[in-house]
Amino acid sequence: MTPHTANTPPLSPAVAHAPAAVRRLLALAQELPLVAILRGLAPDEAQAVGAALYASGMRTLEVPLNRPGALECIAHLARSLPDDALVGGGTVMSPQDVDAVHAAGGRLIVSPHCDVRVIERALALDMLCAPGVVTPTEAFTALAAGAHALKIFPADALGHAGLKGLKSVLPAGTEIWPVGGVGTEQVAGWRQAGATGLGIGGQLYTPGRSAQAVGALAAQFIAAWNAAAAAAA
Repeated sequence: MTPHTANTPPLSPAVAHAPAAVRRLLALAQELPLVAILRGLAPDEAQAVGAALYASGMRTLEVPLNRPGALECIAHLARSLPDDALVGGGTVMSPQDVDAVHAAGGRLIVSPHCDVRVIERALALDMLCAPGVVTPTEAFTALAAGAHALKIFPADALGHAGLKGLKSVLPAGTEIWPVGGVGTEQVAGWRQAGATGLGIGGQLYTPGRSAQAVGALAAQFIAAWNAAAAAAA
């Protein structure tokens, strides 16, 4: 991981004090901070979809646990993708879910809510943890527990103005990943509002969409993110 200097963004306290293994995971996510949310992915298509996403440039893949076969998909993705891919579970609701994702080979834990028990278990296993928050109280609770990033959910309900207000009180360097209703046309607006990454769900993957189509959509999201980043530079 590139050392922090005066020319790089500050690290949040949780990340600054995280083990080197976790900082490496976050560095992987930051290379292209777009999370592909693969809700409803079937085990028999996991490898093809994962390969298409990786070929497009996506490196962070999340399989929500509230659909059948999620853990099997995580295992397929973790085994088949190169080491610079970050694979994990979403809709993680309990410490037991964290253990299950870890056993399947996942290194990323994403939740729709802020549960300190989930965060603490992920930290104990040196996993990257991004709990869901939408209020300052939830955000500071998550950060105090050691969360490495904040999933802003549901982002479409909070809106750009809400995100700007929330970010204004968060520690410098906090990773902020809005999730919910993010299409390619919304990418620039969220980045301008302060997002450091985005979670992309149904606008990228839905059950039945071919791996080729998913890869093509991923390329569009990457282009939109890079364009927004260039405009902000």
